[in-house]
This record gives sequence, C-alpha cells and structure tokens, in this order.
Amino acid sequence: MKATNKFGIHFKIRSERIKDGKAPVFVGLAVNGNKAYIALKNFQAEIAHWNIDQGCGKTTSKQGRQINNYLDEIRLIFKSHYKYLELSGRKITLDALKDAFLGNTKEDKPFTFTQLIDYHNEQGETLLAVGTMRHYKVTQRYLIKFFQQKFNKPDINLIELDYKFISDFELFLYNHKPKDHQKPMDTNGVLKHIIRLKKMTNLAVKLKWLPADPFQGFKMTRKRVDKDFLSEFELRAIEEKYFELDRLAMVRDIFIFSCYTGLSYVDMSNLKYDNIVRGIDGENWIQTSRQKTAIPVNTPILPKAQIIINRYRNDVRAQEKGTVFPIISNQKVNSYLKEIADLCGIRKNLTFHVARHTFATTITLSNGVPIETVSRMLGHNKLSTTQIYARVLEKKVSEDMAALKRKLG
Repeated sequence: MKATNKFGIHFKIRSERIKDGKAPVFVGLAVNGNKAYIALKNFQAEIAHWNIDQGCGKTTSKQGRQINNYLDEIRLIFKSHYKYLELSGRKITLDALKDAFLGNTKEDKPFTFTQLIDYHNEQGETLLAVGTMRHYKVTQRYLIKFFQQKFNKPDINLIELDYKFISDFELFLYNHKPKDHQKPMDTNGVLKHIIRLKKMTNLAVKLKWLPADPFQGFKMTRKRVDKDFLSEFELRAIEEKYFELDRLAMVRDIFIFSCYTGLSYVDMSNLKYDNIVRGIDGENWIQTSRQKTAIPVNTPILPKAQIIINRYRNDVRAQEKGTVFPIISNQKVNSYLKEIADLCGIRKNLTFHVARHTFATTITLSNGVPIETVSRMLGHNKLSTTQIYARVLEKKVSEDMAALKRKLG
C-alpha cells in the first residue's frame, strides 16, 4: 500500500540538561505537519561526540559512530511501527506512534494465517459441503508447506500477504512434485488452489483482518479443457455388456442411471424414494436438491433410468441405508469404472462425472433438448455453466446440414 502521510524523524539533545558532559537525547516525530518529541529513556549522548547541527553523533569518533548505530535502530523501530499501522489500515497519528514505541498500545497482535484458517473452517463446517471442505483442507496443507519452504515456519502474519506472495505460491504449486502416485498439477489444478486462497483472503478483508485485497491486479486464467463424454456407441457398449462380477454390474447400473438423469455421484448416493414423485405429466420425476449448491433439481425419469430403479427396489444394502441404490465410495466407483472401460474397449478416462457430461451431450443436447432445459435439469444457476457441457456432435451437425439441404431443394 502506498503511504499518503508525510512522516519524518530527527534527533536533538537538550543542552540545558547537560550533566557530567552528557545530555538526554530526544527523538522528534512529524506526521502531516504535527510534531512531537519523545525522550529516549536510559540513553544520553556525550556532548563532545554530538553534532548539534546534524542531530547525530560525530562520524569522526568511535563514540559518535556508536551513537549513530543506536539512533539507526530507533529510526528503524519507528518505521516498523509506521508500516504496521499503514498495512493494518489504522489511522497514523503522533499518539499512535508514541504509544506503539512506548508499549502503551492495546491493539491486538497481527492476525495470522492459522487464525484465518481456523475461523474459515469453523464457518465452513456449517455452511459448506463435506467434499468442499475436504478440498479447502488440501489447499491449506499446501499453504503450510509453502510457509515452511519460503519462511522456514508453519505460519505467517496476514499482513505479509501481497501480490508477490500469491505469485510465489502459484509457482510453488507448479513446481511441487508429489511423492505418491499423483501427477504434478496442471494449470487448472493450480487455479483451484489459488481460487480457494482468494476466497479465504476475501474473508479476511471482510473481517478487517487485512487492510486490502492482496489479489488486486492478479490475473487468474483457466485453461479450457474438453470434458469427456460417451458417444452413443460407447454408451450402448457399456449398457449391453454382461459382467460376471456383481460389483462391476452394480457400478455399471448406477453409472448408466446417471447418464440418463444427469445426477452427480453424491446426489445419486443420497437419492431416496421420497425424491421420486409424480410429475405434471403423470410420469415419475426426480425431485431433489444438489448437495454442492442446494439448487433444486427436477428431472423426468427416462425409461432406462426407471428400469434400473426397479432393479434395486429390493436390494438389502440399499434398504439398510434407506436409499435407492447401494452406497460405495466414489473412489471405489471410479476404480471399478476403469475396469469397465477396459472390458468394453473404451479408451477414455472413465470416471463417474463422465456420466453427467454424457447426459448433457449425448442424451439431451444432441437430441435437440434446448440448453435452457438441460441447464435446469443439471441444477445450474447460470446458463454459462451449462455451455461448458454443450457439444456440437458430428451426428447433430449431420442432421442440421441434412435439414438445410432439404430446405435448399
């Protein structure tokens, strides 16, 4: 932050108080035209080694240079207090500087990043989804590693956050080499951590723990990535494949169910029979809310999805949980989907979220369902979010051009 106050420091002795060849030294402060003097307790300068005109020790003697070294320390202390008041957004006055120097201030110590993390997580446990909090804690662990590497300590004061800190943290994430099976982060992986850091610093600014937004002027760029989805041929290959192992057959079923409903893994896992209601058309609909955003979702149940619901109506594992489908971890589901992809000859990186993309593209948009309708069924609050899923498939291009040919005769 650029200083807007005029600030000056100088020193003088009180020659009328000379005793045994020594006189008390006073520091003179000037802030925006206001002046004040503070006595330097327990320090006196020998008149023989004091330069009255320059207000410092004589540089021609050892004793004079020692006086100057002490005055430099005092000058640095006042500048540090001035900088702290400036960074914390507090009003800089003579009294504030005097109180800080004399230890009379009752101001709290600067807030630390650990305090911000603790407060954020305390709020987040109530306001954020479990999965979202898990992601924040990963980012926080990276920040602590960064503190240790850059500052050789596990915590820092919030006032140390600035543009350079953010740039250095971004570079740290790019250069971080995981020791386990994970791959180094790409642009979008780094961006996710930077966005979470920004949300935490925004909280600090609102709490007035930070005087200004350290992200001001920092540009975050997302790399556009095409999201995988299944073509009609690939979807049919999984649907028609016979699996001897029950675990693969069950994972295939819930995956296909999501392909025809657009539900995410967590929303599919939480689905109960109370969420299946009679719609305006007299058919079964799914009526729920996305756990991630709490946005309502109302989706008509397509015949293939209804068949899968009926298949698990008497499943003991589902009945114990009170859910439509048996519940296993997302990690295991994605692991089993890799096996399913291999057995079906699909080379794409098959994860459960591919089902949601497949619903948005192959099932709905490519079959002429308007993007506004798809957006509502996916539970998006902005149409721009749905446009990420929108693909102009070759089949749709072919159909559109065939229609154009007919119109042109």
